[in-house]
Amino acid sequence: MNNTDITVYGAHWCPDCRRSKQFLGEHQIPYNWVDIEADPEAEKFVIEKNEGKRIIPTIVFADGSFLVEPSNAELAEKLGLKTKASRNHYDLIVLGGGPAGLTAALYTAREAIDTLVIERAAFGGQAAGTEKLDNMPGFPDGVAGIDFSQRLRQQSERFGVELLQAQEVTGLFHRDNWHGVRTNDGSEYSADALLLATGSRYRRLNVPGESDYLGAGVHFCATCDGPFYRGKRVAVVGGGNSATEESLLLTKFASHVTIIARSNEFKASAVIREKVMSHPQIKVLWNTEVKEFIGRDSKLTDLKLANNQTGGSENLPIDGAFIFIGLDPNTAFLAGSNIKLDQWGFITTGHALLHGDQRTHGFENRDPYLLETSVPGVFAAGDVRDTSTKQVVSAAGEGSTAALLIREYLKSV
Repeated sequence: MNNTDITVYGAHWCPDCRRSKQFLGEHQIPYNWVDIEADPEAEKFVIEKNEGKRIIPTIVFADGSFLVEPSNAELAEKLGLKTKASRNHYDLIVLGGGPAGLTAALYTAREAIDTLVIERAAFGGQAAGTEKLDNMPGFPDGVAGIDFSQRLRQQSERFGVELLQAQEVTGLFHRDNWHGVRTNDGSEYSADALLLATGSRYRRLNVPGESDYLGAGVHFCATCDGPFYRGKRVAVVGGGNSATEESLLLTKFASHVTIIARSNEFKASAVIREKVMSHPQIKVLWNTEVKEFIGRDSKLTDLKLANNQTGGSENLPIDGAFIFIGLDPNTAFLAGSNIKLDQWGFITTGHALLHGDQRTHGFENRDPYLLETSVPGVFAAGDVRDTSTKQVVSAAGEGSTAALLIREYLKSV
């Protein structure tokens, strides 16, 4: 589809409009956005389409058809996304279609292990939303995140992986030596083994303009996107170890780095604090918060800042902003599943499960595999795992490792 195929008519205050826009964005489906409160002709069009009623969102497609206040399921059906699996039981079910999940799936499928991948959003995970992956081995000129993700999906399908999209897993269940998952449409699927590769999500500031400039000035990975800002001005939002360490990395590219910290001190190690405070390219704005991301021509140009002590405000001209206020793992669906999580909600695997005085149930007679969780036969890989490095290449590596471990596990069941 090109960006004229779908038009969303709505208003910024409308929660259903935001939900529909988020659904399209998560699935990497381009669309036009028209605010009917700023466009009288658009408002008239919506009223005509809805027989005199002003109902939003009204979403119009290339063939002239339209949906009014559609659910995510209705949108998925209209867009031709596969939301039902061909059968109920598989050798392996992979939860998550990012680099870890898809790499694992193509490895297991090549081993004649029947594999189903369930993904709630776009295949490729966070990598799909990255403007360019410049540090992927084998791509000397870099590769656009969406291109890399599409290649990975195509490779998985070539080996016979079944892909299920626009379905969110709401819970797990276990029966003897097999495992099951429930999806938000009420379906249940089972397998001899599961791989949890649901990833994590960057915490956002949730202020105006942030979503509008994702990948166009707003970033969450200095290693990935820092090189695009050679000789330019960037801001880093955050005051912990990640923010300070990534600020130092960004000085290798940017001419100037401004750190925006909510408090009056860093929550980082003393060594890092000293390096940051003495660096000639870094300036720190204490007690400062971002209130809005501002831009023009689809590119970030300024940050609207407010001092939380004085109440003063200012606009900071900027070329790019990097947000480092933490990561949240996508593990809410594991509540009550007996999958052990660390204090931040990431999945614990392998030898770390043996640190207590008592062995985890199910591992009385053997040690867990390297990437196996506290439930035998359930594995984890990629950003959702507690000690992962949160990089695309390492996620893919963990996916392949998990696939080989799962192959060995399946020999015993």
